[in-house]
Formats: sequence, structure tokens, C-alpha cells
Amino acid sequence: MSITMHDVAARAGVSIKTVSNVVNDYPHVSDATRSKVERAIAELGYRPNLSARSLRSGRSGVISLIIPDLRNAYFAELADAVMRQARARGLSVLIEQVAGGRDVELEILRGPRMQLVDGILYSPLSLDRDDSALLPDGPMVILGEQLFDGDRDHVTMANVDGARAATEHLLAQGRRRIVALGTDPHDTLGPAALRLQGYREALEAAGIPADPAYVSTVVSWHRSDGANAMREVIAAGLPFDGVVAFNDAMALGAMRVLQDAGLRIPDDVAIIGFDDLDETRYALPTLSTVDIGREEIAERAVELLIERIAAPGQPEAPRAIVSGFLVVPRESTGSLIAHTPGSGAAPSTL
Repeated sequence: MSITMHDVAARAGVSIKTVSNVVNDYPHVSDATRSKVERAIAELGYRPNLSARSLRSGRSGVISLIIPDLRNAYFAELADAVMRQARARGLSVLIEQVAGGRDVELEILRGPRMQLVDGILYSPLSLDRDDSALLPDGPMVILGEQLFDGDRDHVTMANVDGARAATEHLLAQGRRRIVALGTDPHDTLGPAALRLQGYREALEAAGIPADPAYVSTVVSWHRSDGANAMREVIAAGLPFDGVVAFNDAMALGAMRVLQDAGLRIPDDVAIIGFDDLDETRYALPTLSTVDIGREEIAERAVELLIERIAAPGQPEAPRAIVSGFLVVPRESTGSLIAHTPGSGAAPSTL
């Protein structure tokens, strides 16, 4: 027979109402009583009736994460971080990807599945500020650079500062002819444009002219795209001794091409990526990168969304959070140091 709330109350020596308060996370329960009830729940293996709970509270206990493409390792690892943060707060996560284009993105945002969730974490791909009116009502936190009108909280990373720090790291190794891998001429406000800005700022501060020939366009940011772009750079006969790849996937693809071409890393070419994906620790050589605070992004985004869910319709102004970052030097730039002291930027609220 299934375990009921009455069974839990009897085991814990409390009322059914007290068990209900604990199950529904009512705040005014003493720590000692909460511990007794939680211990009884664990011992008996009690599972709340989520459907009934949802009807009573008007909430499903589910949030949605809408991201561009799970084939991109950054978004896969971000999804993992969001799920862990949500689970720690008693929430489940429905994941959707919008790589199919603008129509798919709108269909998912305004589709029936989004009516079943309490709130949405949304990393836009095709939509921008002009599309603010098309976003669904309800609690939402935007991930990434794109801004929308209304009370949409926003969590992003230090794209400019992180790319500038990555470029400065190569400059500190004596590299002067540095390729920027990953620019997109159609991206004027997103991560590609911002990371290019950071790259240029570092060169300018070092007194090195920013040569457009050293800027390589890569529209998609997968390993194969980084590899193809690196082949084009080599085929062009451009003399270079450093590469700043605008994400780790492109850097890993570029490293393979460099090695196939007989170039030694980091002796001939030092290379650094961006995102600090788990696999960068196991590449050969290990890949230097920028840790952009993915765990912090997930944690703050989930916290902001929960706050919006708890107080829907509140007129509070939208909040913007920028995660901290750290340069992580490894073998691909000639270093095995765990972190560069002082290279991180403290988290900030805009």
C-alpha cells in the first residue's frame, strides 16, 4: 500500500497539517520539527501527490530552460548546472532547444508546454528586443546578452573582460601575432561582437594595431567550424603565434588542425579558449581557457526565477547580473597553473 501523509504524521508524532507545511515548504516550521518530519518521510519513502499539490498551490514545480543547441557543449553543461540548482530547490526542469530558427523559437515560447511550467529560463537565438511583445507573460529570466523590454531579469557573463583577459594572457607569453577565431559579421550585440571588442582592447592597450587579417569569421561555434577556420588561416599563409578562440569547442577543433599541420602547441602557437568546458582538462595538450562562472550563472538565474515565481506581477525593476570570470592557464599556453591570481572579475549587478 502507498504511504500517506497520515503515516508520516504518525511516525513523526506531529499533525497532518504540520507534515503538509513541511512538504509544501511553509517557512514557519521549527528546524527540529522539520527534521523529524523529513526523517519520517525518508524512512517511510513517502512521495507527495504532485498533481494534487499542483492543484492546491497553482504551481507545477517545473521550470523550463530554453537554449539554442544542446550539441554545443557549453549549453549542455549549462543545462546540467541549471538542473542541479533547480533540483536542490525542489524543482524539475523541462529543456527545449530552439536551433530550428525563428519560427521554432516562437512556437516553443508560446506553445502549450510553456503553459505547464512555473517560469522560464530563456537563452535567445533568433529573437531580439524588437520581439519583446511576442514573449509569453509570466516569470522569465533571460540568459546571455540579448535584452528585452519589460520586467525580464537578465543573467550574463563578462564577455568583453573575459576575452580581453584571454588576449592579455597570450600577450604576457610574448605572443604578438594573435588570431581571433569566432567573429560573426552579423553579430553586433552578442558574444561574438563583445569578445572581439575585448580582444581589440587588449591589443590596443599593448600598442599592437588590430589587423583585420587576423580576425577569422566563424558563424557556428562547433569543433568542425573551428577546425575549418584554422585551415583557412594556415592556407592564407598568415604568420601567427597565438590564437584566441571565442569558445572552447572551436579551440579544440583548431588545435587538431594545428597539430596536423606540424605546428607545436604552445612552442609555435599558443591557444586559449573560452567557457572552461570539462573536456578542456583532458585535451592533449590541456587547453587554457576562461572560466566564465557557469555555476554562478545557473545559481543566480534559478534564484531570480524563483523570486519572480513567488511574487508574480510585482512591479520590481528588472535586475541584471554579470558573473565573475577567471583565466585558467594550462599546457596550450605553456602553463600548468590552476588559476591566474587576480585575473577574475568579481560578480557585479548592473
